[in-house]
Amino acid sequence: MTTQILHKRRHTLVHYLPGLALTALITGLALWAGAIPAVSATGFSALTLAILGGMVIGNTIYPRLWHPCDAGVLFAKQHLLRLGIILYGFRLTFAQIADVGASGLLIDILTLSSTFFLACWLGKNVFRLDRETSWLIGAGSSICGAAAILATEPVIKAQASKVTVAVATVVIFGTLAIFLYPIMWPWLNAFFSPETYGVYMGSTMHEVAQVVAAGHAVSPEAENAAVIAKMLRVMMLAPFLLFLAARVKQLAPAGDGKRSAITIPWFAILFILVAVFNSFHLLPQKAVDALVLLDTVLLAMAMAALGITTHLSALKKAGVRPLLMALTLFFWLIAGGGAINVVVHRLMA
Repeated sequence: MTTQILHKRRHTLVHYLPGLALTALITGLALWAGAIPAVSATGFSALTLAILGGMVIGNTIYPRLWHPCDAGVLFAKQHLLRLGIILYGFRLTFAQIADVGASGLLIDILTLSSTFFLACWLGKNVFRLDRETSWLIGAGSSICGAAAILATEPVIKAQASKVTVAVATVVIFGTLAIFLYPIMWPWLNAFFSPETYGVYMGSTMHEVAQVVAAGHAVSPEAENAAVIAKMLRVMMLAPFLLFLAARVKQLAPAGDGKRSAITIPWFAILFILVAVFNSFHLLPQKAVDALVLLDTVLLAMAMAALGITTHLSALKKAGVRPLLMALTLFFWLIAGGGAINVVVHRLMA
């Protein structure tokens, strides 16, 4: 909470420069290391290296750099990520989005709904968690990680401590997924093409940033499909919140009747619009290449910021039961989400 208050009070460019410079430094090193053949051959892309570098800095020297760098790091994590996702549209065309099509949309709907309802059942019957914590972890696991949790908070009027626990759990397992999914690819390529594996990643991984990093480590085709599938999933946040608001009202009919604000993920919608614009090839190829390079830098800076703010102490704050519930949902996303992907692709092939 203190971090958010400080961030809101800082408005001048000077306050953002130290944190942006730190993420830019990590990005430069990651881009340099990612271009080394021996490194790239291991599957560690520049985006993955950026988040790893950020995690090393965040858990070692960053506490001494926190005060001057916090505003810029949060700016990179939040705003540069969204701008990077919007510009990612210049890597795609409408034809590629259409390739994900009805099967990708159906996969997202089935994965989202099954994960959230499983979270509700597990929280109540297995892990004995309160409803708000179960819903927050379920929203983060089923839609888009911390962003979904923060968007769900005002709808269900959750306490700040429960939000912190939920965010910690999805960050932990979402970060693990960045490295796990590329490792699984050689073992699962008998069931998936690069494009369908990308849909699998986009429909089951937690954060947008994590999907970008994991997809980038597999292949360009997987990365493109993963981002499209993830954006379709992110755009389901608004109807999900409307459903949740109606459910809250149903469970508490004696409430004050005030309507909670619904967060619309505009960056996901803009991403689709940019991809549609790019489909008409209105810009010179050199301009598109420059925008793609800028996009890579912005995404890497966002990865670095995400790594910096991922602290190992989050394990202690999360507690055992929320962590076990998030772990169970993580296994469901990998196994159950994988099964949903395979079945839907085969039925709609």
